[in-house]
Amino acid sequence: MPTSFKPIKENRHEYALFRRRALAGFLIIVLCLAALAARFHFLQIVRHEEFSTRSDANRVLTRPLAPARGLIYDRNGLLLAENVAAFRLEVTPEQAGDLPRLFETLGRIVPIGEDDVARFNVLRKGKRSYQGVPLRLKLSEEEIARFSINRWAFPGVEVVPYLTRSYPLGAEFAHTVGYVGRIDNDDLARLDKDDYAGTTHVGKTGIERFYEDRLHGEPGYEKIEVNADHRPIGEPLARVAPKPGENLYLTIDAHLQEATEAAFGGRAGAAVAIDPRNGEILAMVGVPSYDPNLFVNGISRADYAALLEAPNKPLLNRLLRGNYTPGSTMKPFVALAGLELGLRKPSDTVLSTGEFFIPGQSRAYRDDVRGGFGRVDLQQAISRSVNTYFYSLALDMGIDRFSGYLGKFGFGRPTGIDLVGEGGGVLPSREWKRGRYKQPWFPGETVIAGIGQGYWVVTPLQLANALATLANRGVPHVPHLLRAVVSGIDRPLEMVDKARPLPSVIHNPADWRAVLDGMIGVVASGTARGLGEGFPYVIAGKTGTAERFSRTDETWTSISASPIERHQVLFECFTPAEEPRIAVIVALEAGRSGASDAAPIARKILDAWLPGDQEQQSRLGAAATSVESGPAPDSPARKSATTADLRQPAQAAP
Repeated sequence: MPTSFKPIKENRHEYALFRRRALAGFLIIVLCLAALAARFHFLQIVRHEEFSTRSDANRVLTRPLAPARGLIYDRNGLLLAENVAAFRLEVTPEQAGDLPRLFETLGRIVPIGEDDVARFNVLRKGKRSYQGVPLRLKLSEEEIARFSINRWAFPGVEVVPYLTRSYPLGAEFAHTVGYVGRIDNDDLARLDKDDYAGTTHVGKTGIERFYEDRLHGEPGYEKIEVNADHRPIGEPLARVAPKPGENLYLTIDAHLQEATEAAFGGRAGAAVAIDPRNGEILAMVGVPSYDPNLFVNGISRADYAALLEAPNKPLLNRLLRGNYTPGSTMKPFVALAGLELGLRKPSDTVLSTGEFFIPGQSRAYRDDVRGGFGRVDLQQAISRSVNTYFYSLALDMGIDRFSGYLGKFGFGRPTGIDLVGEGGGVLPSREWKRGRYKQPWFPGETVIAGIGQGYWVVTPLQLANALATLANRGVPHVPHLLRAVVSGIDRPLEMVDKARPLPSVIHNPADWRAVLDGMIGVVASGTARGLGEGFPYVIAGKTGTAERFSRTDETWTSISASPIERHQVLFECFTPAEEPRIAVIVALEAGRSGASDAAPIARKILDAWLPGDQEQQSRLGAAATSVESGPAPDSPARKSATTADLRQPAQAAP
């Protein structure tokens, strides 16, 4: 049988092979450990700060805290916009279960409308399922009580307190103060997201919009620990309080504003009262108006449709965008232009026969009185509103000089008031017509421009600003609404000085005096005679009746129930005539004449302004007397009293 042999082991060779393999394995392990150590070093040392921040971001949530919005007051400290406590129903979706069924059942206790459900569905998209979503806003005490009794039947539904914007005077200041509304996509495009983190509302119109930066404040934040689902755990780790917005004091006197609105008696139109000495707006009223509280948390479809369909257009801001034909209220400005350009002297007369003809033309331009007024000078032409005088003057002036001079009073452009959305009106000119209609200018258009008709368009604010410039002897001021601010609790009132006058547009004081005499004559013996009866100051004014519809044009029925009231009617005035402290313009969309309809409203405004002015003049007179007989000019007592008087807003008359 064949013999089998076992191989002889070479222990030395195998040992060497094992050593090599063990060494290779050891080196591989060392390299892996080195790579792992290098990676640990990279993560723990090199990128420690980055990953630490990421870790904290997953563990600690920074939650923004919205600042309290600043309040808005009138010049006497009466509150116009405030933040008030309110209660809302909030639903936590993951706890509430079947939402449609919940809404149906809950609606039997607390009314839930379609608008509430639609808003809930929109807000829910931006929140997590464990976060509460507002369903019904501004619950009444009765509704809160009914829900509290049935609270056990609605898991995931809570009554939550919150602050909401409120306008206590409602429609009275809607076109001036404006309102806030929920931030939408258009707002997000123009706002700094960091500054508005946690904020739900932003100014939409009026003062609320223009001074958003002052009213908003600065957001704060708090750090809270959360779990993997971002649910809060325990108390906040750190907190930085938000800085509230500034409180604003406006130039408007709420008492005068209220009296101005009441004077309209519900008739559609606008009025502006302004201090010619510094451009402060004392009252701004557009009628009709609307309740701004409806818009704060989202207006309902029914309410918004009612506002849109209202025939008198309450949403239209007539003060800034109302288009009015100024009519004869332009005549003092045209007369002043004739004097300043050297085309007329106050003593020059024009024969008024009742009709005016452009040389070589057969068309007649009529006066208001059949047969005319005979020979009239400048003072009589203004006080009796003689068209022929201004037809002739405008034709002699020519449209280029006409528009060039009247443009100095701000016609044809926005005034620059601290509000958004102001219109510029139309100052008739050759360039404007060419740009608008691609047509040349005709002499007849110059003639009717001389009496404030034709292409003329002014806003009430624009006309008030021009009147204030005229009243202030040609020295213009930019009209403004902000008077003072308070930037924090226990901080002093800081007056805002916006009275930066420009050079006078009137070069000869005698020209201003001649026009003033004519405007005084309007109230003393002219078209508004009797208006100043019983008033302690001399009033200078001018009526205006802008014809928009003829008697045969039935479209006048859109503004009036009577063909007699088919005109836009205006009245402008200022007082005391020599040193004016208030200028007023009233514009009605439908009326018989400026004298019969607009002027009485202006008188009521002056009557409401008078007590406060007399009190202020008495206070100033007493201060002047005490200065004459009081401490030395440089004494501390005198200095402190003077500073206090300048910093405090004028107090309302009782």
